[in-house]
Amino acid sequence: MEKKIIQLLFICCIFHELIIVSSALQVGFYAKKCRAAESIVQQEVQRSFSTDRSITAALLRMYFHDCFVRGCDASILIDSKNTGNKQSEKDAGPNQSVRGYELIDRIKSRLESACPTTVSCADIIALATRDSVALAGGPMYNILTGRRDGLVSNPAEVNLPGPSLTVQEALKFFTNKGFSLNDMVTLLGAHTIGITHCSLIQDRISRFDGSMDPNLFTRLSTTCAARNNDPLVFLDQSTSFIVDNEFYKQIRLKKGILKIDQELASDRSSAGIVNKFSINPEAFQQAFANALIKLGNTQVLEGKFGEIRKNCRAFNPPQPKKRQPLPLRKSFRPKKPKNPPPRKGSKFSIPFLAP
Repeated sequence: MEKKIIQLLFICCIFHELIIVSSALQVGFYAKKCRAAESIVQQEVQRSFSTDRSITAALLRMYFHDCFVRGCDASILIDSKNTGNKQSEKDAGPNQSVRGYELIDRIKSRLESACPTTVSCADIIALATRDSVALAGGPMYNILTGRRDGLVSNPAEVNLPGPSLTVQEALKFFTNKGFSLNDMVTLLGAHTIGITHCSLIQDRISRFDGSMDPNLFTRLSTTCAARNNDPLVFLDQSTSFIVDNEFYKQIRLKKGILKIDQELASDRSSAGIVNKFSINPEAFQQAFANALIKLGNTQVLEGKFGEIRKNCRAFNPPQPKKRQPLPLRKSFRPKKPKNPPPRKGSKFSIPFLAP
């Protein structure tokens, strides 16, 4: 019995090693295939960031919304008009306010000129997010590349945690994807540069219940009462365009904008993590980098699975199956006998010709 257990453990170890070795994802995946790939992404992100610092929040949201549905396969980029009159993930309610698609298009256009059909749209999202986080004062980190693009984009599969959930309700979404409570608290730290609409925080400002700082409650009530079209509110009221730990400091002071944000500081299971990040900016930066790397490795397609799209907004057209050429049919010609017998009434014999 003991011998069988040892053999089973040995087989499991080998299988684990095979999984690691067979993985096509690696840092610098395009170093030989498209040497300029990462620098092209970085240049375009820098160009966009120089005129719109909110692009970091937009890319982080796109990255999260893509990876949380079918994994990081760029399925969120598909336009519904390119799915044969069917809707795509873009049409799902949570994704209708996702933006940053034009930046992805510009990057893809340059990459197709430099290295046609080489760099996946899924990798473009991951690399662009990494570069924009660094530009916004966040951590610099290496990320694996080699993802391939998905072949499905279905709005019915978009099931994302909402802003009014409790910590335990939200945690179910994350554990289903292989993330821990610490991962969830860390990834929600992306709200340090995010924005929301007044319509999404009515549960926080409809009546004062003591869960929000009184001065913030008054200010938000005034802002959201304005008669313009659903005003925007920064989730970090202090350093709105900087990736730092200020978000955690604010939710400890009851200045969380979304219900789920404030719940992180009040729920006993997550309060300790919030406290640690609020007093240790380096701990948050390291954890944030690790969480973004882990997010980018969620259910990825690699190797021969999926495809490398030529246009990030559309699946590649199906390739016609190549017909195998039929082997040439050789005519059967029996060898002439050295002395063919003459036919009656003829001076020569005529060999039989195969049809």
